[in-house]
Amino acid sequence: MAQRTGHRQSGHQAHRASRRGSGDGYKWRVLGCVTFGIFMVILDTTVVNVAFPTIRQQFHASLSASQWVVSLYVLCLGMSTPLAGYLSDRFGIKKIYLGALGLFTLGSLLSGLAPSLPALMISRGLQGAGGGLALPLGLAMLFAAFPPEEQGVALGIYGIALLFAPALGPILGGLLVDHGVWRWIFFINIPFGATGITLGSILLREKVAQGTVRLDKLGLLFSVIGFGATLYGASVAADSGWTSPPVLVSFGAGIAALAAFIVIDMRVAKDPLLDFPLFGNRIFLNASVVGYVSVVALFGAEFLLPIYLQSLRGLTAFHTGLVLLPLAIAAGIITPLAGRLYDHIGPRILVVAGFAVLCVNTWQLSKLTGDTSMGHIRFLMALRGIALGLTVQSTYTTALGTVDRQRIARGSALINSMRFVVQSLAVALLATILATAQSPRVRQLQNSPPQGQSNQPHARPAPLALCGSAGGDASNGGGGKAAAIPAALRAEGCRESLKGFEHAYRFTFYMAIVALLLGVWLPGWPFEWGGRKRLRAAAT
Repeated sequence: MAQRTGHRQSGHQAHRASRRGSGDGYKWRVLGCVTFGIFMVILDTTVVNVAFPTIRQQFHASLSASQWVVSLYVLCLGMSTPLAGYLSDRFGIKKIYLGALGLFTLGSLLSGLAPSLPALMISRGLQGAGGGLALPLGLAMLFAAFPPEEQGVALGIYGIALLFAPALGPILGGLLVDHGVWRWIFFINIPFGATGITLGSILLREKVAQGTVRLDKLGLLFSVIGFGATLYGASVAADSGWTSPPVLVSFGAGIAALAAFIVIDMRVAKDPLLDFPLFGNRIFLNASVVGYVSVVALFGAEFLLPIYLQSLRGLTAFHTGLVLLPLAIAAGIITPLAGRLYDHIGPRILVVAGFAVLCVNTWQLSKLTGDTSMGHIRFLMALRGIALGLTVQSTYTTALGTVDRQRIARGSALINSMRFVVQSLAVALLATILATAQSPRVRQLQNSPPQGQSNQPHARPAPLALCGSAGGDASNGGGGKAAAIPAALRAEGCRESLKGFEHAYRFTFYMAIVALLLGVWLPGWPFEWGGRKRLRAAAT
C-alpha cells in the first residue's frame, strides 16, 4: 500500500511539474525537438527501399544477401526497443534519447562510407539500434510534457512526422538515386542528426534518473533471442517459404523465447524491461491491437504499391514517390485536425470513420489493372492518407492515455516492440501472398539482378514495366527494360502479378474490417467521453 501511495504522489508531482512546464512553453519545445529527431529516424525506414536495386548493383550482390541491408535495420530496431524504458529510468531519458540520436547519426555516416555490403549491413544495424531507442523515448517525453487535455493536439502534430516521413522517403531517395548519388540517402541524416542533438541538449530537461533500477539480465537475454529470431524468420519467410527449416526454427525459437520473456518480466523480474501487465487493461489492449492492424494497412500501401508502380508500370523511384505523395499531404492535413477532435470526442468515431474509409480504399486498390490512370492512383493515395490520419495517432494516444506518467517510457517501448514484430510479419506475409500468385519463371524475372549500363557505374537500374509498353510507362517517367523480355513472358508476368496484388490487398481489406469492428469498442462519442483523465482512471 505504501508503495502505491508513493507512486501516486510521484505521479501527482510529475503532473504538477508538467503543468508548470506548460506555462513557460516547454511543452512546445519538447514537441519541436522530438518531432525533428523522430522525423529523421522514420524517414530512413523507407528512403533506403527505393535505393535497394542500386545497392545490389553497386555491390554485385544477390537478392538474399542484399536484403539484409533492410532486414538488419528492422532486427536491431526490434531488439533495442525493450531496453529503452530501463535505460531511461536508470540514466535519464534525455541522455538516452540524445545518445540514441547520436548512434543513429553515426550509423548514417558509416553507411554512407561503407566500402562493402557487410560494412553497410553493420552500420545499418547501428542505425536500427539508435532508432529503436529514440522512437519510444521521444513519444514518452511528449506525453510527459503535455497535460492530458492537450495530448491529442500534441500527438496530432507529432503524427505528421509519423505519416509524412515514410511517404517523403521514396521521393527523396528516388531523387538521389536517379542522380547517381545513392550514398547521400545516408549522408543527409548527418546535419539533421547534429541539429537534433544540439537542440535537444539546449531545450530538453532531464528527468531525475532512478539509480536503483536494476537491469533484468535474464529478461534481456530472452527478449533479444525472442525478438531477433522472430524478426529474422519474418525477414526470410517470403524467399525461403514459411515451412522451410530456417523459418520454422526461427519462429519456434522466437515464440518460445518471447513466452519465457513474458513470464520472467511478469513473475520473476523486480524491474522488468517491458510493462506487459498493461495489456491487462482492456482499453490499452484494444487500442494497441487496432494500432497494429493499422500498421498492416499502412505497409500494405507503402510496401505493395511501389512494386506495382516500378515493376509493372515502369516508373522510376522518384516518380513513384510523387505518386505516393498525396498520401502524406492528406495525412499531414488530417492528423492535427483529428488530434484536436480527439480531445473533445475521443477515439471511437475517428477510428471507425477512418477504417471505414480504409476498407473502401483498400478494396479499390485490389482492383488495380495494368493501365489504371496515375490520377486515379493519386486519388486513392489521398483517400488512404485521410484514413490513416484519423486512425494511427488516435490509437497511439488512447493506448498511452491509460498509462501512468511514471510508466510512459515502458508503455511506449512495449507498444513499439510489438509494432516492429507485427510490421515485419505483415510485410513478409504480403510478399508471400504476392509471390504465390506468380509462376517460378516470373518470380525469377523479378528477382534477377538489376540491369544498368555497364560503362556507367552509377547508372540506376531500369524498372521492369511488365504491364507497360516495351519502353515502360514513359508518360510518367518510366524507362523500363521490358524490351529485352519476350512479349509472352511479359504478358504472363503482368497478369500473374496483378492477381497477386489483388490477393494481397484483399488481405489488408479484411484486416481493416477487423480493426473497424474493434474500434467500435473504444471509448468516446456518441457515449460519454470524460477525456484522457478518465482513460487513466479506468486503468487504475
